Amino acid sequence: MPALPVRPERLWAALLAATVMNLPLGSVYAFSVLLRPIEQELAIPRSALSLVFGLATAGFTVGSVGAAFLYRVAPAPVLVMLSALAGACGLALAATANGLAPLLLGYGIVFGTGGGVAFILLQQGVNMLVRRRQGLVNGYLVSLYPMGAMIATPAFHACNEAFGWRTTLGGLAAVLVACGAAAAVLSRHSGARLVGVRAAPSPTGGAAPDDGPAPLGATFFKLATTFFLAAAAGLMVLSQAREIVAAYGGATTLAVAATTALTGAIALARISGGWLVDRFAVPHVMCAANALALGGGLLMTLLPAPGTAVLGLAMIGLGYGFVSGATAGGIALYWRPGDYGRVAGRTYIAWCLAAISLPVLAGYLFDLTHAYGTAVLIAAGANIAGMAVALTLPRRGWRQAG
Repeated sequence: MPALPVRPERLWAALLAATVMNLPLGSVYAFSVLLRPIEQELAIPRSALSLVFGLATAGFTVGSVGAAFLYRVAPAPVLVMLSALAGACGLALAATANGLAPLLLGYGIVFGTGGGVAFILLQQGVNMLVRRRQGLVNGYLVSLYPMGAMIATPAFHACNEAFGWRTTLGGLAAVLVACGAAAAVLSRHSGARLVGVRAAPSPTGGAAPDDGPAPLGATFFKLATTFFLAAAAGLMVLSQAREIVAAYGGATTLAVAATTALTGAIALARISGGWLVDRFAVPHVMCAANALALGGGLLMTLLPAPGTAVLGLAMIGLGYGFVSGATAGGIALYWRPGDYGRVAGRTYIAWCLAAISLPVLAGYLFDLTHAYGTAVLIAAGANIAGMAVALTLPRRGWRQAG
């Protein structure tokens, strides 16, 4: 069997590719900035526009799960560029929309799905190259979306005011094409493969390590459940932080400042959560993170006031951020590099379910009671359950074996 040519591997290039691509994709978290101008021009009800973001979340999940089926279709740079072009086309369609349907199709389905595919492709490429500090690296990767939202929020607001929301979406499409091209070039330069090179069978009949995908098993469902429970509470905070602070008596300025700071805090917590699983057992990190979020919920329940509401929301959001980073890092510890994208994509199904569970229920309960107390108690219950499930996870993964 002829020897395979040596392929240079440059982790820095794979990380830079993921960075330049995922920052503009993270603007999906800034969709709320587009709500008012679209609502005013197209006379679409707020409840209907919320479906656009919800569909984008579902599209991201579909793209994340489907990305693993594309690994052998074309080289990574080609797939990255195609997914960027698909996302840009979806944004262009949304920018020309005169009604709800084009927004749902363009922004929700096409842009959301393209973003999910690109995210997993680049995450998989990085994990095929990283050899140490897997938790920190993957925590950084999942922090890029909230970082992108921090950049996009003021930029979208300024562009909306100066040129209108259509120009904002059109400009984002152009940025996505440019970033996709840069990410494709960097991905090629990194030398990352999406699948491992199959080795010849051993003389004793043993199969090569990458001959087939590893079964998900009980560990996957425990990890996904813990992620879901923390994300349900965290996404409630992310989606309604401003209104929650206002409901607890906070002024508008305090509510806006708290919402902006929360996004950055969650990004930092995602990096920190990944860093922590490099040093401590995954179940311990996840249990502690849920305990932090639980403390925030109890604080808001026992001492309801504007200041404690801001602190409590921060604790819930940070707990979610730590769990998110620990989940990304935990996948790298529990499964081999070739399985990373497949497992991560399926884990994001839990994130999608979280986005349409407690955040929606919280809005419904607020309509009934004009308060968030019940929703905060439910979030605390989710964190208690998350602590219990987290402690059933294995303390060691394949990287620590032997």
